[in-house]
Amino acid sequence: MAVQTAQLESYLECFTDFVCATASATPDWLHTLREEAFARFCDVGFPTTRDEDWRFTSLAALARTPFRLAREGAASLAPSDLAPWQMENALARLVFVDGLFASALSTMGKLPKGVTVDSLASEVARQNAANGSGTVAGHLGRYLDTVRDPFSALNTAFLEDGAYIHVPRGIALVQPIHLLFVSTAGSDSAPSPTPSMTHPRNLIVVEEEAQATVVEDYVSLGAEIPAFSNAVTELVARGNSTVVHILVEREHLKSFNFSTLRIEQGRSANVASHSLLAGGALVRNNVHPVLAGEGAECLINGLFIGSGRQHLDNYMLVEHASPHCASRQFYNGILDQRAHGVFHGRIIVHKDAQKTDAKQTNRNLLLTDDAQIDTKPQLEIYADDVKCTHGATIGQIEDNALFYLRARGIGEIEARRLLLEAFAGECLGRIKPGAAHDYAHSVVEARLVSLAAPAPASSLTAESPERNLDSHWEEVG
Repeated sequence: MAVQTAQLESYLECFTDFVCATASATPDWLHTLREEAFARFCDVGFPTTRDEDWRFTSLAALARTPFRLAREGAASLAPSDLAPWQMENALARLVFVDGLFASALSTMGKLPKGVTVDSLASEVARQNAANGSGTVAGHLGRYLDTVRDPFSALNTAFLEDGAYIHVPRGIALVQPIHLLFVSTAGSDSAPSPTPSMTHPRNLIVVEEEAQATVVEDYVSLGAEIPAFSNAVTELVARGNSTVVHILVEREHLKSFNFSTLRIEQGRSANVASHSLLAGGALVRNNVHPVLAGEGAECLINGLFIGSGRQHLDNYMLVEHASPHCASRQFYNGILDQRAHGVFHGRIIVHKDAQKTDAKQTNRNLLLTDDAQIDTKPQLEIYADDVKCTHGATIGQIEDNALFYLRARGIGEIEARRLLLEAFAGECLGRIKPGAAHDYAHSVVEARLVSLAAPAPASSLTAESPERNLDSHWEEVG
């Protein structure tokens, strides 16, 4: 308790400085939103493993680390520094360095008439100058549950910048929009650099009968020192719209990455959420769609790949609030060495959501006996005319499949890589072909290459002197 109290005081100091620094540019409605959210965060503090939604994830390391707001990073970067994360054929690329928009590093294609792609801070200022008229004040913070989730409250308290995307009615964006969030915490030249935090906030509004694809990408530059990225995206999909959202997380192995995607779906809206988690020491991926309009459809698809002592936590909360809606959850995990994965998938079917069709599947591949997965598929059904299923599988690489490939002249490392790619390909195959799919495939392929090689001797324990390649699957559900 003393540690948590000290850290809350640290966040209070940061918040006080932040409010003072941004007061002149903050409209009254945003100031109120921040104040209420910070009060909520102070009321509850950090969750513990006694909280059901966090029972498999300890936040002790995060809670005892003193963070400062990262403010200065873009000045030290050149466009060439971002070459490894260049997406081909993107309609636009917005770059945010340490949470703030970097216009000099961003590129804008020729946007269709009426489409807005800009920084959230710029759009808040523009709409405030126009007497508050516009979509930001009407949507920002409206859907997010800051009461249930203290990290959403913390993000809202420090809400300053991120991406703002608005696609008008009937406009179809063929090319994806790339949002690149770069952490440069490790580039601090001070002898003892202070761990830093950022709180990116994105607002995506896709109007009726419009289409868009957005790739949200988190990377790190510089030496590995602790950094905390706490991002929130609010996605509003109006009636008959089609939206694809792809989260890519590959920060360095001393980073804390928390992301929340809150989706509000209108009548017959079709939304696909794809998550690819490959980096970070402690990662929490929250996806919360609410199928509010009749006939809405949602796909929640993800792949998490961990090694070393990474902890990758996926929390899915799908709410069916209207009738005749359908949702599908497919999450695959690949865990090596002492990595720990979590999948907590929760489907709530409300009383009025008759004719709901929901399916949830979690498949996990453990490459060593020391890797660990906690999986909890969960259904809460308050309607009486529904079709809902859930289940989970946990296993290891099949010995017969490996032998089959090696018997045909394929080396062990290459054979393992092929099997891992086939397992990961289940998730990648659900992303529609195009620039975003190619980009996601390149990310996963690069990560799997390192897992295909046999584990170094230093990573193996006395109790587990070698990898167990026997086929062993356990099904839960």
